[in-house]
Amino acid sequence: MDKNLKRMATMHRMQTAGLELFYANGYYATSVDDILKKLSLSKGAFYYHFASKEDFFIQIIQNLLARKIYSVLIEPIEGHDNPLEQIVDCFEEALETAVHNDMDFGCVLNNFLTEFRGKDQKIMKHLCDIFSIWEVNLVSTLQKGKFNGYVDRHVDCEAAATYLISSYFGVRTLMVGTTPSARKYRFMSQLRVYLKSLEPRKVVA
Repeated sequence: MDKNLKRMATMHRMQTAGLELFYANGYYATSVDDILKKLSLSKGAFYYHFASKEDFFIQIIQNLLARKIYSVLIEPIEGHDNPLEQIVDCFEEALETAVHNDMDFGCVLNNFLTEFRGKDQKIMKHLCDIFSIWEVNLVSTLQKGKFNGYVDRHVDCEAAATYLISSYFGVRTLMVGTTPSARKYRFMSQLRVYLKSLEPRKVVA
């Protein structure tokens, strides 16, 4: 049991370091040697745990990236009657975390989706699966809000989810580098206006 726990801890440490490198430099610009140097490991130790660089990255997607997206962008809006308030709080928290990250390079999922598009279909499928889970969750959350009377019945929930995801990806890209706090503030102001437009229309007597 202790041996298995030690192996799991080692793999987690390797995957965490690998994600940091891939996020900062990109998958294709990061070599196995770069990973070994960061971890002070031998090639033998790396290939004992992972069949290849691609296998290493896929396990990172499954074990780290999927959990990160779920905890930051999916879980916070699940199970609430009014999704509009939860979406505001969720985006606010996610963007605020990025503001205070000195090593911020944009939305990690969007970065990888952009890098792998048209290059590696196996990896792309794993990334698209995470994207789809987020998208489906947003749609179902908005539909629940519609059922509960917080979202207008005429709202196209699929279109709204697409807009929200696209705008989040966009602002995360714009926040890299200069004035991230100001960009976040302007984005959140307009997000509130947009979400307000999704509320049920008041009938004028």
